Amino acid sequence: MGARRSRRRKRHGSLDYEASGGLRQATRPRGCRRCADRTPSTVAAVRNDVTTDDGVRLAVEVHGEGPPLLIVHGFTGAKEDFADHVSALARFATVARFDHRGHGESDKPDHADAYSLDRLAADVLQVADALGFSRFRLLGWSMGGMAARQVVLAHPDRVDALVLMGTSPGCPSGVDPDMVEMGAAVALTEGMVVVRQLLDELDPLGTPADQRLKKERPGHLEYQRKNFFAVPPVAYAALIQEIAHQPNQLSELGSVTCPTLVIVGEQDEPFLTDCHAIASTIPDAELVVVPDAGHAPQFENPDVYLSAVQGFIRAHVGVEA
Repeated sequence: MGARRSRRRKRHGSLDYEASGGLRQATRPRGCRRCADRTPSTVAAVRNDVTTDDGVRLAVEVHGEGPPLLIVHGFTGAKEDFADHVSALARFATVARFDHRGHGESDKPDHADAYSLDRLAADVLQVADALGFSRFRLLGWSMGGMAARQVVLAHPDRVDALVLMGTSPGCPSGVDPDMVEMGAAVALTEGMVVVRQLLDELDPLGTPADQRLKKERPGHLEYQRKNFFAVPPVAYAALIQEIAHQPNQLSELGSVTCPTLVIVGEQDEPFLTDCHAIASTIPDAELVVVPDAGHAPQFENPDVYLSAVQGFIRAHVGVEA
């Protein structure tokens, strides 16, 4: 990868860590308490739905004023996955979050051709265009991070700063293609209830942090299930196959020039391995590993997560920490 870059320690808010391939594991800021009683909250927002060029209505909410920040959620999630943190981010940015097609309150096309990572990336750009964001900061989680990766690679001139969270440069490490095909087939032939039963048995993203979260926030499991069952079988099958069979773009990420934060829970395998690879490839990328967190650090360790993201975004909208 050429000459070894010098190590730089970054400090954003109450969280400090190293950049350029180095890493200092994030620690809970002094005086912070785990917000065990938080649930996805409703924040004052302007509803500004966007219709894409193929006629799909995307449910969009916009908060705050300032330089634009687009937030892109993950597979079987929803825009509310970031509701707890919108108020903090909207103090210095215009925060837009939306439901993917086939998710949440957005339209749910009934044909598989409507669902692909290319299409999700196009949706990100069309939301930005509709909101008048010629350039923007972009945060993508999991599948949303895959869409964000495609956006920054295809349109680097549009992205001023990038946050990739719990995501992969291609098919997540260790994914079994046979299991993916089985899951897609079950969704199409037996429905989402049976898929959910299988996932509950296999628990592919089950971590100590996830188990703790479900105990501390009894309503969180119901919230997850509501989002899961909002996704129709055709969308589930098409997107899970897209995730598993996408090309690996790790080498291409070496061309990214915008400031980049990679954030991942310390228990979030296989994404932990993939995020280390991403952060090592993107020039001067900053990596934060969130302790006591798995695939959903914004829920599992929200104080550390928000400190990292808020500090990074503030640094790249011209606001002093």
